[in-house]
Amino acid sequence: MNNILLTLSLTALFAGSMTARAEEVAEITLTADKIQFIYDIKEFTVKPGQKVKITLINPADSVTRQPHNVLIVKPGKKDVVGMAANNGMADPTFLTTKQAVPDSEEILHHSKLVQAGEQDTFEFTAPTEVGDYPYICTYPGHWAIMNGVMKVAP
Repeated sequence: MNNILLTLSLTALFAGSMTARAEEVAEITLTADKIQFIYDIKEFTVKPGQKVKITLINPADSVTRQPHNVLIVKPGKKDVVGMAANNGMADPTFLTTKQAVPDSEEILHHSKLVQAGEQDTFEFTAPTEVGDYPYICTYPGHWAIMNGVMKVAP
């Protein structure tokens, strides 16, 4: 009987710790480089289904004084979304109302367009499918070099 109670207690303890880990929030801060059109972090890893909180910082003392955003896109779709962003310039609301976020089903999550000296935080649940999910800035012309990868791995 004692062995059964010990086994049940250990099982409950293990299950509780697994739940706590799954509920941990991955907090990521991306900072736009002050001189170049790049993020300071090129890659980060989250667990499948994990809550994610990303803060994008665009420094006030940036030499470029360009706005930036960050979009998480489906695996293998960086170029598709980037080209959609380039084409978005034909829309007069692209940089204002749309916050430089193109119309695309390939976009999973995104920040707002962040001006120099500002920041934006957005939260989402990571995909449950393991893979490499690109993140990019879709301010016109930035996506080709201002990008990174959110790895979803167990």
